[in-house]
Amino acid sequence: MRAAGATAGQDQGGSAGVQLAWMLRRWWEEAGSRTGGGRPTQQALALKLGVDQTTLSRYLNPKHPSTASMRVVEALHSQLHAPTADLERARTLCRAALLGDGRAQAFDGGGERTAPAAGSTDRSDEPPAPDAGRPGSQGTGVRAARGGQRSRRLRPMFVAAAVVVAFALGMVVQERLSGRGHNAAADGAAAAAPESGTPYTWPLLRMGEEDQFTRGRALQHLLNAHGYKLLADGFFRQDTRDAVMDFQQRHDLPADGKVGVRTWPELVKEVGPQSGASEVRAAQELLNNVGQGGTAVSGKFTAASADDVRFFQRTHSLPVTGQVDVDTWLALLVKQLPPVKAPDYQRTTSPTPSASS
Repeated sequence: MRAAGATAGQDQGGSAGVQLAWMLRRWWEEAGSRTGGGRPTQQALALKLGVDQTTLSRYLNPKHPSTASMRVVEALHSQLHAPTADLERARTLCRAALLGDGRAQAFDGGGERTAPAAGSTDRSDEPPAPDAGRPGSQGTGVRAARGGQRSRRLRPMFVAAAVVVAFALGMVVQERLSGRGHNAAADGAAAAAPESGTPYTWPLLRMGEEDQFTRGRALQHLLNAHGYKLLADGFFRQDTRDAVMDFQQRHDLPADGKVGVRTWPELVKEVGPQSGASEVRAAQELLNNVGQGGTAVSGKFTAASADDVRFFQRTHSLPVTGQVDVDTWLALLVKQLPPVKAPDYQRTTSPTPSASS
């Protein structure tokens, strides 16, 4: 049986690309233990990184590695909450691997220039060598001079092309931002809207014998955030209905015991770093069931929780604030995946639903 530290030790040998792949693999394998939640699937992680799953699998495969870009390495370090001390070594391995692959000019996508390889020099801006006119070196000097003249003639063309491209990109960005602003003004604060422009509708929950899963648990957590004492197990029984009716009466709502378009907006609270445990758990329950990787349901709004909120907002055309406002609550409730079994931390408290008549 392999020792616990074997994987961590693998990144000490082999080529830079192999060492980097071992390190990235270790980050992914240990992610769940660091955050206290589930390890994200490679599919969900690839979606966050903006790469396809096959490509990500190659980045994490030391036996047949494909070198990740610096952007991906840094994003993986952030998404997987890897040890801070690992980042600089990962960057060093990434640079070395990309240099070996012949991709040094664009290894980090951020404009940083790669140092020349050992034994080489970069003299593109230096004048011709003093002996350029000596016998045996005249041809080389003439070719270098002509190359420099040609390079100077082409520079204005490159600059003009860059200006045109920048202008075109600016127009596209402006058009998209204008479109989003128009949608926000048209829809107002009543409801969040996906890219299709069709507003979401608050789901309706009512008393019943069946397990209402994440939406039911989120409802009960939110009621507890308003001072009630409910078991957050997803079953909408009489005690949950009584709490809903009391809440509705206190907020001048029709006291019908149903939670829908009028009650949800009054019930949800904005969730951020200073929020109470109950409303944080409600948001984390919903985030954990939207298919973007595991979110720890801890009741503490951590940096990882904020990252998950921002990712959800970004992928659903919502303002990226990192806090759960009313529009984010609405989108989270609408986007819940089909019912799943109760999470591990609640399986001992969830009763078996009785057969419906």
